[in-house]
Amino acid sequence: MSVKFQEESVRTVAHAAGKPEDLAHRIGDRLTGGKGPDRLSSECGSQAYLKQLQQNPLRTKMLTSGVLSGLQELLASWLAHDVGKHGHYFSSRIPKMSLYGMFVAAPLGHVLIGILQKIFAGRTSLKAKILQILVSNLIISPIQNGVYLSSMAVIAGARTFHQVRATVKAGFMPVMKVSWVTSPLALAFAQKFLPEHTWVPFFNIIGFFIGTYVNTHTKKKRLEALRKRYDQRRGPEHEKRDYP
Repeated sequence: MSVKFQEESVRTVAHAAGKPEDLAHRIGDRLTGGKGPDRLSSECGSQAYLKQLQQNPLRTKMLTSGVLSGLQELLASWLAHDVGKHGHYFSSRIPKMSLYGMFVAAPLGHVLIGILQKIFAGRTSLKAKILQILVSNLIISPIQNGVYLSSMAVIAGARTFHQVRATVKAGFMPVMKVSWVTSPLALAFAQKFLPEHTWVPFFNIIGFFIGTYVNTHTKKKRLEALRKRYDQRRGPEHEKRDYP
């Protein structure tokens, strides 16, 4: 009896533990609308979104990127306490960021990721997956980050080529370092668990969190620099008033 009880206990524990990749599969099911074990039979919002993504891929990606880009700017302003001229967090940068996401980032990602997928279509070996990650990090990411920094410079007020170039030169390597850390993980996850038509929205979501962090950090540094400049300008006047 004791031996049988131990065998049943081992089976129960093994079944409860499951495979290490079960969690990742469940995450993939949630993201793609796949039929997981606990999925409801009724059609939900994610299914409708994925249907639109297959029927109208570029339009759906443009709307997704536009919403996420505008929300990213609003959230970063709130986190950094960057209040606009009218005393609230909504500024002219938010619609500009939405336009950037809709008409620049989404079409660019649609084309570049599409080319990447066509090059490696049908190649599922480990070598091909590693090569795909390398191509993404050494070719696609630099293009996307260069366009991103150039667009941010224009949105921030840069009007000459030298101003845009200076912005790209100053921010390119820090942004690339972040991409080189996060992009391989995101692409490896997409390769294993996501259908190809969901890659661009998935990368947009990853970029939303990274962009919000970077944008918040940049805003805080800018506000801190403005405060220091303001304190330096008003410092001598205060000294004269305090010590006549």
